[in-house]
Amino acid sequence: MAERSFAREVEQLRVPAGSEFRGEGILAVTKALLEAGVGYVTGYQGSPISHLMDVLADAQPILQELGVYFEPAASEAAAAAALAASVNYPVRGAVTWKSTVGTNVASDALANLASGGVTGGALVIVGEDYGEGSSIMQERSHAFAMKSQMWLLDPRPQLPAIVKAVHDGFALSEASRTPVMLELRIRSCHLHGRFITRENRRPDFTLKDALEHPRRDLSRIVLPPASFAHEREKLEQRWPAAQRFILEHQLNELLPGELEHLGVVMLGGLYNNTLRALELLDLADMFGASRVPLYVLNVAYPLVEAEVLRFCQGKRAVLVVEEGQPDYHEQHLHAILRRAGLATAVHGKDLLPKGGDYTVDALRRGLEGFLRQHHPAAFAPAVSLPMPRPAAKPAVPEPAPSATPAAAAPPLPPRPPGLCVGCPERPIFSSLKLVERELGPHHVAADIGCHLFSIMPPFNLGATTMGYGLGASSASAFNAGAMLGARRRAIAFMGDGGFWHNGLSSGIANAVFNKHDNVFVIVDNHYTSATGGQDIPSSRAANAQRSTQHPIERAVRGVGVEWVRTITRTYDVKAMQGALREALSSREPGPKVVIAQSECMLNRQRREKPQRRAALQAGARQVQERFGVDAAVCSGDHACMRVSGCPSLTLAPSGDALKPDPVAHVDEHCVACGHCGEVADAAVLCPSFYKVHKVANAGRWERWRHALSRRVLGALQRAQWRRRAARALYPLEAQP
Repeated sequence: MAERSFAREVEQLRVPAGSEFRGEGILAVTKALLEAGVGYVTGYQGSPISHLMDVLADAQPILQELGVYFEPAASEAAAAAALAASVNYPVRGAVTWKSTVGTNVASDALANLASGGVTGGALVIVGEDYGEGSSIMQERSHAFAMKSQMWLLDPRPQLPAIVKAVHDGFALSEASRTPVMLELRIRSCHLHGRFITRENRRPDFTLKDALEHPRRDLSRIVLPPASFAHEREKLEQRWPAAQRFILEHQLNELLPGELEHLGVVMLGGLYNNTLRALELLDLADMFGASRVPLYVLNVAYPLVEAEVLRFCQGKRAVLVVEEGQPDYHEQHLHAILRRAGLATAVHGKDLLPKGGDYTVDALRRGLEGFLRQHHPAAFAPAVSLPMPRPAAKPAVPEPAPSATPAAAAPPLPPRPPGLCVGCPERPIFSSLKLVERELGPHHVAADIGCHLFSIMPPFNLGATTMGYGLGASSASAFNAGAMLGARRRAIAFMGDGGFWHNGLSSGIANAVFNKHDNVFVIVDNHYTSATGGQDIPSSRAANAQRSTQHPIERAVRGVGVEWVRTITRTYDVKAMQGALREALSSREPGPKVVIAQSECMLNRQRREKPQRRAALQAGARQVQERFGVDAAVCSGDHACMRVSGCPSLTLAPSGDALKPDPVAHVDEHCVACGHCGEVADAAVLCPSFYKVHKVANAGRWERWRHALSRRVLGALQRAQWRRRAARALYPLEAQP
């Protein structure tokens, strides 16, 4: 169950040619793939292209009508390997994944693909996740394109440019027999706009044609001596063919400006911010007209030397707008210009930030420094005619400056990332913290996924994270503890998504093979929750198009693990504690695997809320549980927060003058998982927590009983208030 359904939006994919298409960037990419006659699409979800996978899944009926095959891959490596279908056959294929982490996983397949080359167009759509909105290490995809000699497109963040880049990418790939990468930044994936559509095309050559007319070309297989010939082919044939195509079809844009002695060279993905920065300096307008000539690199790699020289000829200086390090384009421009004997000055990281997001403000400052250095007249004040002086007014003394400067605005409180309200993973880490009170701290290897938030307060668990599904492998070296006589074992976490992506073979099977004594905790929340809640082999839901409901325990035992404990409800803190305690203290040899199961609360709410809403509208009885804290009973110890950290737990005044410290309070976001009360006093239900049942569409008997209960309780409360008032008015008479 993906976090968002595009079932309604995908109907736009059927609109005829010449229509105006309005929608999100991801939806526009899907439409462009269909217009380009793609034959197959696959990939692995991750920010910012998760929704592309969700759109393709929801568009399955349309894809089938056009004869387009789609499947979600088990990993990025599996997706990249699928492009082998385009090596010998003129069928167009597209794959997608998240930025450098996905390309890391796929790099082996990509290197082989780029070595042998392709016959059909092969397009790799990469969600470039660089900058402040990123959730990964700060690297860029450019190095992979350079390393394997694949061409890299970086279109303007505008729907017509993105759609054109998809068409150009396939054509460029076929013209140069080389796979092409198309990078889309976060803003590009989620921007909204419009473009004029073309007709959807059935593939000119289908996978059915390939199966019925198989081909093989020994020169395309990456084995000596062919692999040595591939390198010469890249340099002598494919690269020149790509440069010719880029020039002839004007994939890059040279935009004129009146300040012809200057220029700005920018990646296409940074065009919008750069233009806005120039507009703030009164050097451009909102429609794209710039006083400074612009060279927009919609093809980030390779650079076309003839085009670079044409733009820089006669210019005093150019500014290269390229985020991150290394400064590939700045260095390459230096090399091109100096080899040609041009003295054009090249600026870049000397005026712009060396790393991080190139926001409009950062670009404005860099452009201003560039122009003040090479064209200060751009900031000269406008000359105006002298105006008649107004009559003099009596001087008014200015107020004396304040002795103390105005107080600075208080800093905003930090908002570190954390687990969602009711997350079933929270009890796992609470249980581990409670076990560590008994057995002492342990080395904990973390993994990619929601559970990585355990490194933050209040849990403060996890010493390293090395990659998706690599939690188990990253604890491998600590298996030496058994050999060296260490008293404690290492603990490694991974999610069910990471387990099926990479962890089963590289983590669990490796641990069995090397007779590890470590403890492995597999967090099974039924989905790849961190990427949007997509189904995986162990998902519980029946999926008409995928095979699900394959237990993780069966897979773990299948590779040889003997010691396995499955906890079917992670909110049972005592059971979780017992399993972890046993795993850490067991004398049985071999890896110990604890599988902690409970459905992701976000997906559960997405599934149950529509059902509850429909039942309410139908008049059916519905019961909703809520938790609360009795302020009169709460001691103000706040152990519930220290061991739970649920966002729905907050502080509130006690309402009692004798209890000045705030007490715990449960806000309206509570989903009644009950975890906070259970761990408040070392996994014993705290007496200050209570549970209420809110009943909608109650029956006649329930309403009568509720009314009677209210009358009785009201009478008792009024009697209590009268006794309290009497004691307050006549304290001596009230004594026994």
